[in-house]
Amino acid sequence: MNFIPTNALGCYSIEPKIIYDDRGFFMESFNERSFQSGIGQKVHFVQDNQSFSSKGVLRGLHFQIGEHAQAKLVSVIQGEVLDIAVDIRPGSATYGEKVSIVLSAEKKNQLFIPRGFAHGFVVLSETATFFYKCDNFYNKESEAGIFYNDPELNINWQFLDDEVLVSDKDKLLPTLQYAKKVW
Repeated sequence: MNFIPTNALGCYSIEPKIIYDDRGFFMESFNERSFQSGIGQKVHFVQDNQSFSSKGVLRGLHFQIGEHAQAKLVSVIQGEVLDIAVDIRPGSATYGEKVSIVLSAEKKNQLFIPRGFAHGFVVLSETATFFYKCDNFYNKESEAGIFYNDPELNINWQFLDDEVLVSDKDKLLPTLQYAKKVW
């Protein structure tokens, strides 16, 4: 695997080594030893999640606060998404920086998002199956988020506002300024 640092400290784009032959392909999608060496830290994943969405569905920007914060290793096993991670760690040299990467089943690439980042994605293909590992268990009382269209973040989601499908809950999320208060 190739671990490529992004513009936000601790966040890595990961490209797998894929072996193709006339039968198809083989790749190692996760190896704890290689992963920890590649990102330079110990992360132990405890929960896997999967979602299925249609084109234009936007999920995010979400994070967990306090002791329930989560690092994530995200990928797409069917389709294509624009994935966004925003550094919301107080005092971070890259606070407010956003990582924007297209994840696809075709490229089989991944993104590692450390604790202290808000995360979201929008589906670019007709449908997509999104898969991610978490290093901490989900805790409903610790969920938080940032409004996907916060002007301070100025994220190009590649869709007009009236073209995305966002949950009512996500439409009510506060701005980045709020994240400074809860994190």
